[in-house]
Amino acid sequence: MDQKLRDAAEQGDIDALYSLIEIDTEVLNKIDEISFVQTPLHVAADAGQTEFAMEMMMLKPSFAKKLNPNGFTPLLLAMHNNQDQLVRELLTTHKDLVCAQGKGGMNPLHYAAQTGHLRLLANFLKFYPKCIRDVTSRKETALHVALKNDKLDAFQVLVGWLRRAWFEEAKSWGRRLLNVQDLNGNTVLHIAASKNQPQVVRWILDLGARVNFEIFEGFTALDIAVDMQTQVDNQEMRNMLCRAGAKSASSRSTGPFADYLRSPIPINEKLFTWFFRQRTLMSNDMRNMLLVVAVLLVTIAYQSALSPPGGFWQDNQFNTITNASSEVSQPPHRAGTLVLFSVACVFWWVAVS
Repeated sequence: MDQKLRDAAEQGDIDALYSLIEIDTEVLNKIDEISFVQTPLHVAADAGQTEFAMEMMMLKPSFAKKLNPNGFTPLLLAMHNNQDQLVRELLTTHKDLVCAQGKGGMNPLHYAAQTGHLRLLANFLKFYPKCIRDVTSRKETALHVALKNDKLDAFQVLVGWLRRAWFEEAKSWGRRLLNVQDLNGNTVLHIAASKNQPQVVRWILDLGARVNFEIFEGFTALDIAVDMQTQVDNQEMRNMLCRAGAKSASSRSTGPFADYLRSPIPINEKLFTWFFRQRTLMSNDMRNMLLVVAVLLVTIAYQSALSPPGGFWQDNQFNTITNASSEVSQPPHRAGTLVLFSVACVFWWVAVS
């Protein structure tokens, strides 16, 4: 970026900005073509020049999601320098910025949770709730970030929002977020157990978190708590986990799917497996032939249903005999039609699957 343009952004000199644009009308477009660049909006956000930043947002809104060489968006830079007014104005102009991720996959909500900026955290949740679903490049939610940085107030704000949210699927959101595992397999319950935070464990359990997730090393939250008891007094936390049904990894089964795979295979499952394997080997010509047969069977079944034996087209003089015979013949006739239709459906399904 040209030094004169940088100086104008740092000083918030809007007139100087337009003088530079008058000299080179493509000056901003040239910057926009670079993937990772320090734009005038970054400089203004870093310096807290709100009016200049808003002017730049009007001229080049694409700058708002640009990452500088350090991996920061203008909004993250403004948060880093406690430029709260500029943060509010940027979000007013471009609401999606709260979901824009920078270095490490951090979005503004993650950053607010990391720094413990409760007012911004609450505003993000109030006006842009969907940002809570984002995870960092380490697969950490804002809940992970708050706990790992010992920002218990920020964690309490996040949990309080989850408990009060009433929009559609709010309950499932809460459970899903509490059970998200980071790259090491840790849920927030594992982190709370490792830090001996019984109050946090209580909040998490009250929201319905699963208590028996194993991290990749093969430990549950209870394993972590038991392992720590020689170092700290965590009896209260262990009691809470046990009451919630927590188990050690050694006492648990290998998992429902693993148990299923280890079980004997019943005859019906063998038949289904054989059938599906044969279907995968079927050629396109065979599929086309089955489709033709299915259409023919449906046609026969349809015609048979319209013209049953002893139907309405008999002469009046034979009505008595016809009706008598129909009462006997209709049940097997209907059963045959149903069988034809069923076989046709099976052929059709095999052909098109």
